[in-house]
Amino acid sequence: MFGKQLRKEFLFDERWLNLNHGSFGTYPRVIRDVMRSFQDQAEARPDDFIRYIYPQLLDSSRLAISNLLNTPVEAVVFVPNATTGVNTVLRNLVYEPGDHILYFATIYGACEKSVAYITETTPASSVKIEYTYPVEDDWLVSQFHAKVDEVEKSGGRVKLAIFDTVVSMPGVRMPFESLTAACKERGVLSCIDGAHGVGHVELDLATLDPDFFVSNMHKWLFTPRGSAIFYVPVRNQHLLRSTLPTSHGFVPAPKPGVVINNPFPASTKSPYVLNFEFVGTIDNAPYLCVPAALRFREEIGGEKKIMGYCHDLAKRAAYRAAEILGTEVLQNKTETLTNACLSNVRLPLEPAKIEELAVTKYGLERAAVGMAVRDWMSKALVDDYETFIALMWYGGAWWMRLSAQVYLGLENFEWAAETLKKLCARVEKGDFAQLKGKL
Repeated sequence: MFGKQLRKEFLFDERWLNLNHGSFGTYPRVIRDVMRSFQDQAEARPDDFIRYIYPQLLDSSRLAISNLLNTPVEAVVFVPNATTGVNTVLRNLVYEPGDHILYFATIYGACEKSVAYITETTPASSVKIEYTYPVEDDWLVSQFHAKVDEVEKSGGRVKLAIFDTVVSMPGVRMPFESLTAACKERGVLSCIDGAHGVGHVELDLATLDPDFFVSNMHKWLFTPRGSAIFYVPVRNQHLLRSTLPTSHGFVPAPKPGVVINNPFPASTKSPYVLNFEFVGTIDNAPYLCVPAALRFREEIGGEKKIMGYCHDLAKRAAYRAAEILGTEVLQNKTETLTNACLSNVRLPLEPAKIEELAVTKYGLERAAVGMAVRDWMSKALVDDYETFIALMWYGGAWWMRLSAQVYLGLENFEWAAETLKKLCARVEKGDFAQLKGKL
């Protein structure tokens, strides 16, 4: 059932080949209809729906995702995206001099900037583990311990560590289970950025037991954008007093004679759950689509079959593309990096040759060539080939990230490799520099 025959269930333009599911995800027609039905209900009876019906539907969605992830429903709420969840953690924790936030070189850019903001506005400092893939999982864990030791020897402490389930760019699986265990061992709070998590890799939060975990659902679970599950065990919920932005669920510190009322109906839910139930007036219909998305996934084969197909396709596609291009797959010796729906293949371009062409013939700055080529190729894929493939300048080479999904087959990635081969030939002729003004 998987492959091109399933494409008709989705909403793609018939000319568009969706090869970058990992960035924004998508959802099938049936989920579009479910979302619109909730939006219609909200417009038909706004106050009735938003004040009384929506909270019950939201609880049903929370229960559905908690069952999938094997965690108590009281530990689960929703936020628009993983970046919001990570920011909620970072901006709620109270920092003292000597506190450090530890993160890895492959952190998502928005999250690294969030860490930078925290270190500019609080006493916290940050420490970064530097590396370039491919590296081994055990090495990453050893570097975590080494960095914690380094901070402690200097008189500080690592308060929080941020790491991914699957890195965004390059698209590789991190040893998040081992890193979570290492955090427990060292007394460090773990914050898992699972942007590529639920629907992508197997997750059992009862077993994993992180301190904070956020995962986009709109990327790999087929819910509409933006929707993410935010898990905080009861033991840590007191640490997160406010949502972003602060809204009606916030409970201010008591002050004599001051009472700030919540305009919404009284509730017996926990302060944590109630805090995230209504965060400003936005369209929360995507949150309500979780049960329907899980039903759709079950109807087409279920979680294990979907993930199994996508993991296998991502790996086979990578090695086939590398064969077509005459290059290599980004992989470590233990072959753990490709245990995901994403894979990475080097493009057949010689950096020194391209840089020399760009500098001597077209007057580009040498340091800007890597990104200039990436940006030109990305736009050319859209304009000339009706697709988009995530490209990167990484470790001194150009790479493409492949995103496997149930509506794709190996033939789509063979076409992608042939297309990139043509684009690389155009780069070698200098097209990227001649057209740089049109980017």
